[in-house]
Amino acid sequence: MSHTRHVPVMLQRCLDMLAPALREPGAVVVDCTLGLGGHSEALLTRFPEARLVALDRDKEALRLSGERLAPFGDRATLVHAVYDELPEVLARLGTPRVQGVLFDLGVSSMQLDEADRGFAYAQDAPLDMRMDQTTGMSAAEVLNTYPPGELVRILRAYGEEKQAKRIVSAVVRERAKEPFTTSARLVDLIRDALPQAAKRTGGNPAKRTFQALRIEVNRELEAVENAIPAAVRAVSVGGRVVVLSYQSLEDRIVKQVFAAGAANTAPAGLPVVPEEFQPRLKLLTRGAELPTEEEVAENRRAAPARLRGAERIREDV
Repeated sequence: MSHTRHVPVMLQRCLDMLAPALREPGAVVVDCTLGLGGHSEALLTRFPEARLVALDRDKEALRLSGERLAPFGDRATLVHAVYDELPEVLARLGTPRVQGVLFDLGVSSMQLDEADRGFAYAQDAPLDMRMDQTTGMSAAEVLNTYPPGELVRILRAYGEEKQAKRIVSAVVRERAKEPFTTSARLVDLIRDALPQAAKRTGGNPAKRTFQALRIEVNRELEAVENAIPAAVRAVSVGGRVVVLSYQSLEDRIVKQVFAAGAANTAPAGLPVVPEEFQPRLKLLTRGAELPTEEEVAENRRAAPARLRGAERIREDV
């Protein structure tokens, strides 16, 4: 897919939320999920004094975005890394503290649109789903080798799939005949395994299983659990962390990290709250902000987006 057709989700709101932190010349902003580079390009354009560090685990995304961001020269540093490697990347670049961090979680438009990656259940493709195709197990390997109990756990925990046992029973029966290699066979199996009532709600019946496999293959929730606190630690006072999530499991992690940082942790009854117990963060959103109807009309992939932001208001003591 050409990046000129790619519409970054809630772009204006993300830029506005980061703006107060990026006004000073030499400010550094990290795009932890570079993808096709839409957010990164807009950051470099809107904040001409800022420098960008951009991470992605997908080498093809880095190649395409490198072309897109080439006009900005050495203001943009692109790094092949997963976002939970943020502290190591910043240490290596000699920039342990930054002024802004942006996350656009989930699967990128490019990965969804490239049929041979196996992320999309609407088209037949090899069951891969690795965001970094140079490492790790594919979705087919997970499906063909994991014990039934572990597959049930993954579908329930990561896909919130109520019919996990039915689907896994069918998978185990079918994989014994022939290992899974393509997405169409899995989609057909799920459709056949589900009771009629379950097929009438919530769009494509394979959606939850595909989400669960993708999260497992890429260790996504683990990465988010490590990356959001790391980003909070990486921003200097006045710095901001802005996160776009696309499903409730990710959004819950972000909400919990931000809420903990914004809480007063003093024991009850102290007349004055000492420095070490005072909040480190100020929340920039009331709950999670949602995309506007216009944004969803322009880009249907924005529909499930949830945006949260927080500002660092004091150092850790």
